[in-house]
Amino acid sequence: METSIKVEATSRIANGKGPARRLRASGKLPAIVYGPGLTGTAIAMDPKNIKTVLTAPMGRNTVFTLEIDGVAQLAMVKSFDIHPMTREVEHADLYSVSLDREIDVEVPFVLVGKSKGVAAGGILQQIYRKLPVRCTPDKIPAKIEADVTSVETGQSVATKTLVLPTGVRVMLDANQTVASIVAAEIDRTEAETPAADAKGAKGKAAAKPAAAAVAAKPAAAAKKK
Repeated sequence: METSIKVEATSRIANGKGPARRLRASGKLPAIVYGPGLTGTAIAMDPKNIKTVLTAPMGRNTVFTLEIDGVAQLAMVKSFDIHPMTREVEHADLYSVSLDREIDVEVPFVLVGKSKGVAAGGILQQIYRKLPVRCTPDKIPAKIEADVTSVETGQSVATKTLVLPTGVRVMLDANQTVASIVAAEIDRTEAETPAADAKGAKGKAAAKPAAAAVAAKPAAAAKKK
């Protein structure tokens, strides 16, 4: 696998907050590279290189060539720390990868098409914005798409229905819902209130003549006497 991004770094012995602070003051970025069977190695690199990786189309899923003291290997950015004020990267954890070893990454999940359910007034609910994926570094997809055009209200998209590239697996249960179309909620309380009020008013109106009739009987009887 050929990578278009090459990052040069040098190993460093000193570790800790003090040495890391002095390293940043000199214009270098402190980082650690590790991987299966590898002891974490402290390195120093140009902070511009980490920005190049993170702003690449694949972002954190970018596989790049990391050259430490002249020895090259494939790597990815595992995590990084941002300064709260300057928003500059202060530290990075890099992960050594191999083309014959699968890794777990998160890939953007995108829904395409206008579903029949939405056209009929339903609401599209996307459960996952990113999907946990397992594959070798050379097969990481830029994104995973799901066409929801034929999905109607009350139906859903499950993991098992996703169309995936060869060698890529989504690490979710096969029946896990990743998107669905639900019916729009109707405020029945407001809809039913006028009818209920009308029914109550009708009942009160009917009760009044009955009460009047009952009250009139004693008066009629008194007049007869």
